[in-house]
Amino acid sequence: MAGNDLGSLLGGLLGGSGQSGAAGAPGAGNILGALLGALSGGGSGAAGGNPLGGLLDMLTKAGLAEQKDSWVGTGENQSVTGAQIQHALPDDALKQVADEAGITTDQAATQIAENLPRAVDKLTPEGRMPAGSLEDLIRAQNL
Repeated sequence: MAGNDLGSLLGGLLGGSGQSGAAGAPGAGNILGALLGALSGGGSGAAGGNPLGGLLDMLTKAGLAEQKDSWVGTGENQSVTGAQIQHALPDDALKQVADEAGITTDQAATQIAENLPRAVDKLTPEGRMPAGSLEDLIRAQNL
């Protein structure tokens, strides 16, 4: 699935259109869709057709397991910073996201940090990673 299609699905899941937000900033769905598209197409460890699992593995390896677990779990979501996201993601994937969104890598990392906890929380409603592809998972949320 293309990043734009995934962005539209994620935008719907997050309560937005996935289109640009205020002042031309990319919508949450678009930025996360671009990220997951970059990870699935870039050979960055997102195996099995589910780039979300690969992304969560990257966060764990970068020392963000506690935050990631809070998003997947049923408790309160812990926050992350743009700097933590920059450390966790491959430089090429973050650059691709920033280029697609027409923003800097710092801005892309900040937007990912702001939106990723809520997206993962919504994609894991039972407190665990469900089986199936990311697209099937988003569609199962009645989008």
